[in-house]
Amino acid sequence: MKIKVIGAGLAGSEAAYYLAERGEEVELWDIKPKKFTPAHSDKNFGELVCSNSLKGKDPFSNACGLLKEEMRILGSLTMEAADFAEVPAGGALAVDREKFAEYITRKLKSHRNISVVCGEADKVPEGWAVIATGPLTCGGLAEDISRLCGGALHFYDASAPIVSRDSINFSKCFLGDRYGKGGDDYINCPLDKEEYDAFIDALLSAERADLHDFEKGEIFEGCMPLEVMAARGRDSLRFAMLKPVGLTDGNGGKFYAVLQLRKENKEGGAYNLVGFQTNLKFAEQKRVFSMIPALKNAEFLRYGVMHRNTFINSPACLNADFSHKAFPRLFFAGQITGVEGYVESAASGILAAVHMYRKLKGQGQSIPENTTVLGALSRHISSVNENFQPMNANFGILRAPEIFIKDKKRRYAYMAERALRDITEYKQKLDTD
Repeated sequence: MKIKVIGAGLAGSEAAYYLAERGEEVELWDIKPKKFTPAHSDKNFGELVCSNSLKGKDPFSNACGLLKEEMRILGSLTMEAADFAEVPAGGALAVDREKFAEYITRKLKSHRNISVVCGEADKVPEGWAVIATGPLTCGGLAEDISRLCGGALHFYDASAPIVSRDSINFSKCFLGDRYGKGGDDYINCPLDKEEYDAFIDALLSAERADLHDFEKGEIFEGCMPLEVMAARGRDSLRFAMLKPVGLTDGNGGKFYAVLQLRKENKEGGAYNLVGFQTNLKFAEQKRVFSMIPALKNAEFLRYGVMHRNTFINSPACLNADFSHKAFPRLFFAGQITGVEGYVESAASGILAAVHMYRKLKGQGQSIPENTTVLGALSRHISSVNENFQPMNANFGILRAPEIFIKDKKRRYAYMAERALRDITEYKQKLDTD
């Protein structure tokens, strides 16, 4: 019996390698080098398209750095390749992209348990399979995935920024829902006229991120960026995502404009800036959005992004082990599941392979604890969420510490130590089951 892995990006490469290393026969499908997507140009597997950076290295201050260490414990091919191809980049893990992709390709093509098929899958395979076709999935395969997952795929990623709850200035905001409905679900961040005008001026002059030509029309028709809407009139945001109507702080106060923050996860450690889809560069988002008084010292766990990104409504159709709820032998991995970023995509490939291997061996489901980044991402893609959007690694999605730690540096270090302990125990369980 051969397991089919469709897509040889980071997620598919991780899944294929993990399974093959454990003696499973893997058939790895990829369209390259016969065909390339609009974003790809390297014939090798594991191509890094947008950047050569895999983000921060320090596991005790950076959640993506912590995720890297968790992946290393599970035997990650991506981390092995990154260590081989690393180039100096201060506190970040950056790589020589060509050497990185060549390393992954060489390991996969030379593996005795992996056969490579250069071809384009036009439908979901029957039998044991991992779909890891990435954010540009299209054609017959996209249509088949859509059919199996209960509706159209999201063909662009228009995500608002997310901030840490601990970094919000609660002396400059208040809790409550519009017109008093629903309790205290939202954190409301008011602006007076002077603050609003300064915010609009900064927003309109901020530098925007570049888009691929094939993305531009699709994205801007699908979701209006904050800065584009603001350019249509200075008060346009006050009648949209910053409207103050129906909001009160309980003291009879009236506001010129109000940004609402919505809880991003059940733990309540992260909050979404409602309606703030944007195409500003990350540094500009930090500068401009921090002008809102309640967010003056905000820690951004994820910045807003707008680019083509095919992903399924995972909470509706996937289990926490990345398997399809109705087709237990079918697994998904990578950005198509709703994880965001190189490292996160690779991590989901490992998780899908871990769970598939356990299922093949008749072992029970075993999800990492949500004290780990791997466990928190597993729960993100499988927990009920009416506003499901892609998520990257951040401390806000992990279970809060059992003890109160006010200092952020100490709190993150505590959470990292706990995560590394728990993922080590998880690896030991995998090895002994």
